This record gives sequence, structure tokens and C-alpha cells, in this order.
Amino acid sequence: MKRRRSKKPNVLTRRQFLKSSAVTAAALTWPAIVPASVFGANPPSNRFTVGCIGVGRMGLGDLREILGFKQAQIVAVCDVDSKRVKHAKQLVENHYSKQSQNGTYKGCATYGDFRDLVARMDIDAVSIATPDHWHALPAIAAAKAGKDIFLQKPLTLTIQEGRMLSDTVRRYGRVFQVGSQQRSDSRFRQACELVRNGRIGKLQTVKVGFGTDPATGPQPPMPVPEGLDYNMWLGPAPWAEYTEMRVHPQNDYGRPGWLRIADYGAGMITGWGSHHNDIAQWGMGTEYTGPVEIKGQAEYPKDGLWDVHGAFSIEYIYANGVKVTCTDTGRNKQGILFEGSEGWIYVKRGQLDANPKSLLTSPIGPDELQLYKSNNHKANLFDCIKSRKETIAPVEVAHRSCSVCLLGEIAMRLGKKLKWDPERERFTNDDQANRMLSRPMRSPWHL
Repeated sequence: MKRRRSKKPNVLTRRQFLKSSAVTAAALTWPAIVPASVFGANPPSNRFTVGCIGVGRMGLGDLREILGFKQAQIVAVCDVDSKRVKHAKQLVENHYSKQSQNGTYKGCATYGDFRDLVARMDIDAVSIATPDHWHALPAIAAAKAGKDIFLQKPLTLTIQEGRMLSDTVRRYGRVFQVGSQQRSDSRFRQACELVRNGRIGKLQTVKVGFGTDPATGPQPPMPVPEGLDYNMWLGPAPWAEYTEMRVHPQNDYGRPGWLRIADYGAGMITGWGSHHNDIAQWGMGTEYTGPVEIKGQAEYPKDGLWDVHGAFSIEYIYANGVKVTCTDTGRNKQGILFEGSEGWIYVKRGQLDANPKSLLTSPIGPDELQLYKSNNHKANLFDCIKSRKETIAPVEVAHRSCSVCLLGEIAMRLGKKLKWDPERERFTNDDQANRMLSRPMRSPWHL
């Protein structure tokens, strides 16, 4: 049976959700902790409250960004590492205490379990920046609890998780945005508008390129640091002995080791791929579908802790005949190159180029396709929370962009050509590949 998906969901207001939700009665035991005096001329009715789940390397950056918006108020932070929770709490309290006019600010609550944070009915939205294997469960729980959601990319660890998350967000009418901030960069929007309005003629190929991560040798087990709930950090992933390079640095906010481990993520195919393949889909106008054929190959470490792909090459064929090649930067240069019958357009962060050069000053007319315009990713999210409109990077689009990456990862693992039905979201020629659309979760966690 084919799914019918509207591109503009009917988004419930928070008031409507609270009236209809079965969890309202239980949630009434939570007191509102933000006094009106904190807001001054902006009372709570004009601002919304935010809880931050995951305050590590990316999460702390998101938290700092949110602090810069007057229409949002962070009231709670959550992390399985108590040192990081303490640091985040201090940043939030220092920021709002300086704004408090009469010293009545009562502080930022802290949690080690995301379920306690999303249970609070005085929180309107959550920002989630956890390891990839911890994306789906908190986001689904937040949607069911009536929260609007910002979720760092990639959307999910598996295609099954992405489908369930997208369906849940839409079922509960939540505003959702994924951290695909390139959509809020004018260069990427201009490139995609030019392609979709035929400035390079008939689109023929798209070349996507980005770097890869190194491998490392075996790492000896280590004692779990005090203040880290390691069992909770592992969550739905398989049990494994602790070593610092598996999780995150204990003394700073450097790049964490879990990014290079297949139990927690797919490597740079979803790390950078979620950004660049998203732009490729935007420029092709395939945001709500996907390729029909995929083949890939990759080098993988033969031993050691870090086991995601190294050098790689993936070829996607779409129903309209367009071919997308996604490779490491040894083959395709960093960014996205759209090649057509009458020219090309190349875009990456900080650069937009074209042939002929005149394309760069070619205006998009009022009768031509004009893409969604956002000049600030978080501002777009907060505007949409207020208006209840769809964001520039909504959940179904995020799912489709993430799926492209995960399809490539499956093809690389299997090393053979796969045929994909983007409507049914199933492979049509390989049962083994279909089994890789989901992963088992360690008890007691489940979708």
C-alpha cells in the first residue's frame, strides 16, 4: 500500500495538544520554574521554554546559540555526563542571572535521563544533540510529550527509525527542524534555485564530495569515569567495555570517538553526507523521494576500535535518470557540483561558482520557482514554533536526506548493486539489505 504524505502537516498548537493529550493529568504535578520577572517586557506568554538534551561538543554550541534569542528561555539541561551538565547549567544561569532585573531568577534544572526532562509540561521545545544512536528515542518521546524539536543531524541511525520519527512528529503535530543548516545559507539556496529553474539546462549528474575519518588501533578497557552514566550512554547500542576513545574526551569538548564507531553512527557518510546529500536532493527537487538504484564500495579498517568507512565511492540513480556520485575528496572535491547540458554550478560552504559565470548574477523571476528562504537556522525554527508553520528543514525532508546516506552505507557494506523502492522504502532485490534497514536495540530500549 502506498503512503500518502502531505508536505505541509497540520501542526497542533501547544494549547491544543495539552487539552487533548492523555499525559496532561500526570504532568500537572510539574511546577513552572521560570518566574515572570525574568522576562520583563516579554512575559511567558510571548516566549517559550527549552530543554537541552545532550550538552557536549555540538549540544553546547546549540545551547549558546539558543541563549542569544530573546524569544526562547532554557530552563533545563540533560546529559549522561554530570560534569557537562554542571558546566551547561552554569552557562545558562550566568546568562539569565545577568538579565534578571531583581535577582529572582531561580536557576536551570539538571537531568541525567532525558525522560525526566520531556515529562515536564512547562517545557515547550527540546534541542537534542546526542550521539546518533540516541537520536530517535528522545525525539520520539519529545514529540509524544507535545514538545517541538530541534535535532542535530543525521536524523537517525537507521531508515526504520527515521520513518517512525517522521510519522510520530507528524501524528502529534509538532514543529521540527534538523540541523541541516546549509539550507539557511544563501549560497546553497541560490545554487539550488538556479538548477531547479533550468539555468544549466537539463540536469545530468551531481557530484558530492567530503572527507573521511582515520582509523585507530585497539584500545584497552578503562575504568568508567566518575559522573558518567556509561550504561545510559550505551543505551540501545550493544554492550561494550568503556574506553575514553569510544565515548568523548573527559578533559575537553574535542571531537568524540563514537563518530568513528559503527554501533553509534555510520561515519562521514552521515556526518558530512547528511549536509551535502541534502543539498543534492534540494537541487534535484527529490526532497520527498530517493534514488532507485544504489551501488557502492568502501575501505574499512581490518582491526581497531574505530571501524566506520574510509575511502569510498557511491553511485545513485534516480527515476528521472540523474546520476549522483558521492565519494571521498580524493575523487570528488568537497561540496556539491551540479552538471547540466548547458553548464554547471558548484557550491560549498563559503563558495559559489558556475559556468558560465553569468549564472551567478542571473535573477530568479517572480514567476519562477523560489525556494524556502531562511537566513538563520535557529531563528527559522523559533519563528515556526510561534507561527506553527513548517521549518526549512522539516522531519520528512530530513528523513529522506538521511536515508540517501544510509542507503549508500548499506550498499558499501554489501558491495553490490541494490534496487530501491522509495515509496515503500524497501529494497526490491535483496533481503539481506532489507534486514539492514533496522538494528536491534539492547533491552530495555525499543522503538
